[in-house]
Amino acid sequence: MAATKHLLLIPIFSLLLTTVFSRSSPHSFNTLDIPSSLQQALAILSFSTQAAASLDQSKPATSSSSPSLSLQLHPRDSLFQPQHKDYKSLTLSRLARDSARVDSLNLKLQLALDNVKNSDLNPVLDEESQSTVEPEELSTPVMSGTSQGSGEYFSRVGVGSPPKEFYMVVDTGSDINWLQCDPCSDCYSQSDPIFNPSESTSYAPLSCYTSTCRSLDFSACRNGSCLYQVSYGDGSYTVGDFVTETVSFGGSGKADGVAIGCGHDNEGLFVGAAGLLGLGGGSLSFPSQIKATSFSYCLVNRDSRSSSTLDFNSPPGANSVTAPLTKSKKVDTYYYVGVTGMSVGGQSVSIPTSVFQIDDSGNGGIIVDSGTAITRLQTSAYNSLRDAFTKYTKDLPSASGVAIFDTCYDLSSYKSVKVPTVSFDFSDRKSVSLPVSNYLIPVDSTGTFCFAFAPTKGSLSIIGNVQQQGTRVSYDLKNSVVGFQLNS
Repeated sequence: MAATKHLLLIPIFSLLLTTVFSRSSPHSFNTLDIPSSLQQALAILSFSTQAAASLDQSKPATSSSSPSLSLQLHPRDSLFQPQHKDYKSLTLSRLARDSARVDSLNLKLQLALDNVKNSDLNPVLDEESQSTVEPEELSTPVMSGTSQGSGEYFSRVGVGSPPKEFYMVVDTGSDINWLQCDPCSDCYSQSDPIFNPSESTSYAPLSCYTSTCRSLDFSACRNGSCLYQVSYGDGSYTVGDFVTETVSFGGSGKADGVAIGCGHDNEGLFVGAAGLLGLGGGSLSFPSQIKATSFSYCLVNRDSRSSSTLDFNSPPGANSVTAPLTKSKKVDTYYYVGVTGMSVGGQSVSIPTSVFQIDDSGNGGIIVDSGTAITRLQTSAYNSLRDAFTKYTKDLPSASGVAIFDTCYDLSSYKSVKVPTVSFDFSDRKSVSLPVSNYLIPVDSTGTFCFAFAPTKGSLSIIGNVQQQGTRVSYDLKNSVVGFQLNS
């Protein structure tokens, strides 16, 4: 048996240090604790309802600048039922779903670039006045959906009056809010009971002649009421009544009259959640409807049993690294961030700045997305990043590629390894350096770790949630700024 190896003698507490710094910082290497990473990966498979119950009394991991209205974290009890026999099976399932997710984002962008408009798809409807939803400061828990083979994150949200709580996917790459409703002609399995509109006093169908109904990409009328359809790139879809409802966030507040889809026919890979909370930049997203000036979230480690919070109208962290937040003229859903480049080991990678910019036709640019797991880069940019990383890791034993990962290592005989930092660079010499667990991740239980970036055939680059984990990401919608605050 090979002797256990140590590539670097650095105290473990160094892994916990905040790694936000300027490009002139001398910190250019991180240390990965192999046994700890594998132990955490395996623990998620055995997470049970009983284990989740112990989290009821836990406090949310919030930043020092957290809002005064903050909801105590809740466990997502029944969602944490392992469906995979081993960690590799879970990883492959998650990556397959993630690829479908990326296809969905690119398809939406391509339709916009091809000038496929709502008017080409929908009947012409008359506009009616609509009531608005006043902004409130709201907070709700966020937790990892990894145990279900999903790279998404879930939040506990109340719907209706009196409110019934449901687990809903938190998605910055989508606008339409929806959940499964009775009567269900075809519904997938979810952890909570199906929402019953007849039990809510605040449930109100929308007329098909309202501007809200007209704002849908796909809509129709039935007896004067608005119908919606949302389709995703993986073949998943939801169809039903477009209504207004009260959406509540525990004891921290509620929003009345929120437009939401009441889905009676829902199929695909939504995995356990009752529906989706759209956090995109479009007019029908939840932040837009409540006229939120900002929102933020912190995504816990994908294999963690803990959780954090999703906050609306909360101040950004004082120590956040900020960058411009821009919108495309073609697609208002996506949040484009002003990345100027990337660094490995403290050295800038040779990637043209234009890769991260939107051109006049709407191609290019890089978005922040909570629903995509693995960061995707244009192929040439990815190759440059990967080559810069492998230059520092030549002494590590290589392993065969796994799914979308082409750079993997057999670290089964190591206790710790020293690897170069990976950073996103912004203007004014600002950088966010990722924790090592955000870019060198286990893909099985035997010690195979892979470089957690991947190429994309499209022009759109995406910062995924694996790279965001452990970071408070703040969207200042009023001032068009995005902030990154690590260890929040």
